[in-house]
Amino acid sequence: MARSLSVDLRRRVVDAIEAGLSCRAAAQRFGVSASSAIRWRAQEQREGDIRPKRQGGDRHSQRIEAHAELILAAVAVKSDMTLSELREQLKERGVIVAIGTLWRFFKRRKITRKKRRRMPPNSAAAR
Repeated sequence: MARSLSVDLRRRVVDAIEAGLSCRAAAQRFGVSASSAIRWRAQEQREGDIRPKRQGGDRHSQRIEAHAELILAAVAVKSDMTLSELREQLKERGVIVAIGTLWRFFKRRKITRKKRRRMPPNSAAAR
């Protein structure tokens, strides 16, 4: 992921815009994109700050976490429930999620959904 441009550069671009340059002219002078200059100026006007926001991270898990008790209760009732079955049961209650979302939900809790233990080596396997 690309790194954010420095606060110093952002400040110089925004100061140039406030001094009378257009956003595009200021962007060209400092070698940044016009869209960046426009966003930085809008961010300062809106928030009073031009520091970059945190990048990356999980932004969607709170949706499924809101239904954690329901999911864990369903699995407690039927411990061998597949992710597809769990998805259908949630869908009946108005919670629409993907199987991958459920998989990550269980991974965060270190709960495995394996049906059976690993099989011992086959006696006909090469020795």
